Amino acid sequence: MSVEIGGIAIAALVVLIFLGLPIGISMMVVSFVGVALIRNDTVAMRMLGQVANDSLREYLFAVVPLFVLMGLLVTVSGVGKDTFDLFERLMRRLRAGLGIATVFANAVFASITGISIASASVFARVAVPEMTRHGYGKAFSTGVVAGSSVLGMLIPPSLLMIVYAVLAEESVGRMFLAGVGPGLLLAVIFSVTILLLGTFRRSFVFDRPDEETVPDPFGALQTLRLAVPIVSLVLLVLGGLYGGFLNPTEAGAVGALGALAIALLRRSLTPRVFWNLLVETGQITVSVLFLIVAATFFSRMLAMSGLPNWLAETLLDGSLGHLGFLIVYLALVIVLGCLIDSISIMLILLPIALPVAEAAHFDLIWFGVLTVVAVETGLLTPPFGLSVYTIKSALQDDELTVGNIFRGAFPFVLAMIAALAILIAVPSIATWLARA
Repeated sequence: MSVEIGGIAIAALVVLIFLGLPIGISMMVVSFVGVALIRNDTVAMRMLGQVANDSLREYLFAVVPLFVLMGLLVTVSGVGKDTFDLFERLMRRLRAGLGIATVFANAVFASITGISIASASVFARVAVPEMTRHGYGKAFSTGVVAGSSVLGMLIPPSLLMIVYAVLAEESVGRMFLAGVGPGLLLAVIFSVTILLLGTFRRSFVFDRPDEETVPDPFGALQTLRLAVPIVSLVLLVLGGLYGGFLNPTEAGAVGALGALAIALLRRSLTPRVFWNLLVETGQITVSVLFLIVAATFFSRMLAMSGLPNWLAETLLDGSLGHLGFLIVYLALVIVLGCLIDSISIMLILLPIALPVAEAAHFDLIWFGVLTVVAVETGLLTPPFGLSVYTIKSALQDDELTVGNIFRGAFPFVLAMIAALAILIAVPSIATWLARA
């Protein structure tokens, strides 16, 4: 009977979400009722209190507000524009070079923010006007920004990596390291996609297919001026983290301090703006931590029902097999990405999928990287496509439709699916650095 209660709980959760109830509250309600039915109300109340205590008392969770604050400070200080300007000049001689510059600028920006939506918002305002000025089509320009924005959740630091590490009980530092290889792989695949489109589908890339203007070069001194803040932050955060000098929480603190110093030196931080950033940081942090509490409660309720173990036995011992389970799981993640946000997908599916992945003897760090890549695909697919709507909102261009942005982003959806296939075939891309 407990397994049936677990199945009913999952169905009830899906129904509540589609009715519009917030994901965290839905998970709390379903989990409480599920535990009460399996045991009783007293056990459910005690488990709720224990989950809240166990989930949030870890020192590790200080990393969430620190990385969020760092990302917001970097956005305000104009580092994103400088990053694009720098790569714009470095890639100016390549075919469709501004598209490739956007990809690598987003990759670097991702390494100091960790939030895809921040990347989409910043580069929509910075890269798209510059690309259209040089003859690129609006659909392609916005598609490049939408596609490359997903690097924000893969290249560390990454909010999704933190959420996965908590749910899978893996090291946040190892998850960060695991994102480096796949992040670079995805950036290279995106660049190859742009080169191919620029060579064979010029009408898709350029409004004026026979004309591609090249940005003017600038001197070494100006290049150095643009590079110093970016390189300094990357060295502070990633250098300290990968060098073993800082743990993830300390790296977040150092990065936030460095971003604050840059914003102050550039005089882009008024007291009102700083207060608004602190309030926004608090709001994002509280929402993430509440979701983690709800997901932990949901996970324990499912474990109590025995549903994950039953699924592991049924799926892995049946005709589906290990690889079949993985493909079905990733396909389900991508489909859900068309409907709900990234963190919600992970919170719903991982409590069910992780026990099955463990029973299949998958490397959970590799499994986490695959999950993040598949989840991020949902940022580019209709009808939800959060990155697409972020770009539309940031540009406020009446002539640019959401459909045009989705069309421009479609080649990058295919590129991400190709990256998933490569990561499945060569797991060491995700694990070699994390397991070193």
